Parts: sequence; structure tokens; C-alpha cells
Amino acid sequence: MALLFAVGLPIGLAKTAHARAVMVVMVSYLTFNYFVGAMGGFWGEFFGVDFSQAIGGTSGLTEIAGIKTLDTGIFGAIIISGFVTWIHNRTFEKQLPAYLGIFQGASFVAMISFFAMLPAAWLTLYIWPSIQHGILNLQGFLVSSGSFGVWLYTFLERILIPTGLHHFVYAPFVYGNVATPNGIVVDWFTNLETFTQSAQSMKDLFPAGGFALHGNSKIFGCTGIALAMYHTAKPENRKKVAALLIPATLTAVLVGITEPLEFTFLFIAPWLFAIHAILAGTMAMVMYTFGVVGNMGGGLIEFATGNWIPLLGNHTSMVITQIAIGLCFTAIYYVTFKYLIVKFDVPIAGRGEAEMKLHTKQDFNENTVLQVKARQQVQHLYKSKL
Repeated sequence: MALLFAVGLPIGLAKTAHARAVMVVMVSYLTFNYFVGAMGGFWGEFFGVDFSQAIGGTSGLTEIAGIKTLDTGIFGAIIISGFVTWIHNRTFEKQLPAYLGIFQGASFVAMISFFAMLPAAWLTLYIWPSIQHGILNLQGFLVSSGSFGVWLYTFLERILIPTGLHHFVYAPFVYGNVATPNGIVVDWFTNLETFTQSAQSMKDLFPAGGFALHGNSKIFGCTGIALAMYHTAKPENRKKVAALLIPATLTAVLVGITEPLEFTFLFIAPWLFAIHAILAGTMAMVMYTFGVVGNMGGGLIEFATGNWIPLLGNHTSMVITQIAIGLCFTAIYYVTFKYLIVKFDVPIAGRGEAEMKLHTKQDFNENTVLQVKARQQVQHLYKSKL
């Protein structure tokens, strides 16, 4: 899975020559792990890592493409892949002197990345064991904390979306071996036929499925948010607001892409996004408490095809329980957001002089940059007066 994350990142982040970026990232990631293994084998005692231990367990070691290395998991794959992709974007199109023309392009990126992997491997050996210990403690706490662990996990997965760090929360659970040996997604579908044939409660059969309920906020939560935004708009603007909200809500509900809705109130009133994260965590916790588990990180299509339809029969009651709780939270979302929008006069689309549009992550990032620049200008003026 780490390899898949490593090669998948440049597909989306590389500005040019995506195929070559993927190849360079793949080679660099393997080189990085080779350096980690080699340095750890020679100077493991200095770094506090015993590379003579067997792979797995509490050793903190793993094997990547036959290379014994530190188990940085998906975290390491994303960091190294992002670093090499950044190098690719900065150097791929750089013009070299004519006599070095043969090294231009992907070859130049690969050479720079090769040498960059040396300090990256050294730093990883130096700092990762401590980070790994902290991460394992947090993950262990989440897994062993029952319903509260599900709440905290889902809350963190939502609240970290603006920073992009939510991948570091859910990926080790959903695709890694934190909650199940092969990740929730793999182990869910591997055992789905067994689950459908068993009359035992799903919570007993697959307790790790509580860490894959974050998609419920996309279906039930976003619906309540959209209804609140519609009903708080001025009556004369509601048709225009509906034209904006209906496609955005359908996208969130059906396939789990929530950006147009979430980043709209994140752009206008970030504190509303915190309320959303709290409610999302609470909904997942309540569902888990009442025995709802599964592989539910996406939208309604994933829910129906990968969960509800196969489980109808021996687990119909769980599906009904999930839908009932979800609809209750749709009402809670609606009442909460409607009250807060009106109470604090939040300038969403259709209210006051607010722009008739939904915002994107790009809008949020650009606004953040403008705010930073404005603060810097104010500080500069203040210092110049002093």
C-alpha cells in the first residue's frame, strides 16, 4: 500500500510529465528505503534501532520491495513522494548547458533526488523512531477507546481537511494495518461473504469498521447543511441558491466529494467547520454504539453497493439503525446550522450582500494567503512607525 501511495501522489501533483514523475518517485522511494536499511544496518545502535530484529510486531521494521527498512508506512510514502514531486516540479523543465543536455528532464530530477535521499534517510533514522512511538500510542489509544476512539478519529479526520493532514489520520486505518491486518478496505471485502452469512452482530464480527464511518457526515450531514443554507437565504434568492446547492449536495451524497459545501462555510466562517467536525464525530460514535460498522468512507453509491445491499438479510436491522440515526443527525445538522447562521448572520450565498457562489479549496487557500500578506503589511507599517 505504501508503494501505491508513493506512485499515486505525483499523478495528481506533478505539473508536467506525469509518467516520468511517477517513475522517478518510484525509484527514489526505493532508493530512500535502501539507504535507510543500509544506514540502519551499520549504525542502528547510534539511531536506537535494532535492524537485527525480525520484521513486524513491535520491531518497527518492515519490507518494501524486498528491502528491509523502517516501517514509515503510508506517512513515509506520502512525505517522500511529495518531496520528490516538488523536486520534479522545480527542476524538470530547467534548461541545462548544451554539454549537459543529455541529463536534462527526468534524468536531472532523478540525480537530484538520489542525493536528496541520503539526508532524508539519515533524518528518518534519527527522528522517526520517536514519531513512530507517538503515532503507535495514539493509534493504540484510538483502537482501545471504543466509542470515544471512533469519535476522536472521525473528528480528526474532518477537522484536518483544510490542512490536508486528514490523510495521515484515516489512511493508516483504512489502508494500513492499524485496525486490521491488511487495512479496513481489504479485510472488509475479503470477509464480506462471511459477514453476510453470519447471524452474529456486525460489531462483533468487524469491530474495526467503526473507523470507517466518516462517510456518514457526507450523506446525512451535508444534506442537513444544504437545507439550512437554503432556508436561511432570502426568499427571493432561494431559486438561485437551490441551483447552487442541489448539484453540490448530490455530489457529496452520491460520491462523497464535499468540497463545494464544506469549503464554502470554511471560507466564510471557519468555526462552523469545527461544529461540522464535532457533529460528524458524534454521529459516527452514536452509530458505532448502536452496532453500526462497515466500510463507509465514501458516498451513497459506496454505501449501497459495498455495505447495505450485501448485508440485507442477516443484518437488515443494522442498516435500518444506521439510516434512522443518520436522518436524526440530518435534522440536528439542519437545526444547528440554521440557528447559527441566523444568530451570527453568517454571510452565505443568498444572504445580504454575499456573493452568489459556493467556494472551493482554491478560494480558501487564496484567502489565507491574502490574510497572511495583510498581517505582514500591518506589521511592517507598525514597525516603520516605531
